[in-house]
Amino acid sequence: MKKKIIFSGIQPTGSLTIGNYIGALSQWRKLQKKYFCIFCIADLHSLTIYQKKDVLNKNILDILAICLACGISPEKSIIFVQSHVPQHSQLNWILNCFTNFGEMKRMTQFKEKIYLNKNINIGLFNYPILMASDILLYQTNKVPVGKDQIQHIELTRDIAYRFNNIYGNIFTIPEKILNTNGSCIMSLTNPQKKMSKSDPDNNNIIDLFDSDFIIKQKIKNAITDSNYPPNIKYDFKNKPGISNLLIILSNITECSIKKLEQNFKNKNYNNLKESIIDNLCIFLNKLRKKYFFYRNDEKYLKNIMFNGAKRAKKQANITLKKVYDTIGLSFK
Repeated sequence: MKKKIIFSGIQPTGSLTIGNYIGALSQWRKLQKKYFCIFCIADLHSLTIYQKKDVLNKNILDILAICLACGISPEKSIIFVQSHVPQHSQLNWILNCFTNFGEMKRMTQFKEKIYLNKNINIGLFNYPILMASDILLYQTNKVPVGKDQIQHIELTRDIAYRFNNIYGNIFTIPEKILNTNGSCIMSLTNPQKKMSKSDPDNNNIIDLFDSDFIIKQKIKNAITDSNYPPNIKYDFKNKPGISNLLIILSNITECSIKKLEQNFKNKNYNNLKESIIDNLCIFLNKLRKKYFFYRNDEKYLKNIMFNGAKRAKKQANITLKKVYDTIGLSFK
């Protein structure tokens, strides 16, 4: 039986956080056991913010090494750099012509960024259509996303339905996969907002390369609540800080939240934090050791990128040829 196709991507911008690991990379490792996975280092998406050449090139290799350290296998999955497969940009232009201006103006993330920054480029406006191109190019069946990306998947589905209604069943209509335990890790000091690697306050995040000392300080200062006696249980509405810490601990120990609640019954918040500190330091030290093993072999990493792009192009060409033939363009 042919495996269903998963597509997902990650931008090569800045250091990754424990939120990126839990929400994306750890899920990728699990998904590749069941699905045929195509994982993209989305450098074209990163260009919505000014990038320095040397930094971007370094970040791409860093991200690839982290993916390998997290257990993403180039034998089981396709791992490639987005700009190495020009079919993404080619399909993007075509899908632009099947997307309504009003749809794009309603995209929540775009509206939020307009509110925060007046210097908005067209690339940011177009971002969700490029994302749709990434997904539809590979006849993707399922896309792992966080809650903040659901609207983008709905737009992708709308574009695919619109194209198919005109030309027939050209694109597979993708479905979303939501991680129910860790799809959105929150800020340590403000558990009402998502943990983000672009957060200007470094105390809000756990960087995958934070030292043991820094991890200890950040977790000790993480927001809990003022309940007395302390009650360690998952309740995101009433106890967002504690709930966020439980999700982090659950994911790095692979212990269920229900089991953690039992383990910490009648214990205090410091006990919870000490356990998170100990487990995070052990986990991240092992991850970094694997990372440096791969990162020190640049030739190996570039070979993976070359082979990944070659395999991705082969898949992408099948869809793009079908699209070109359908709408009357010549394909070479």
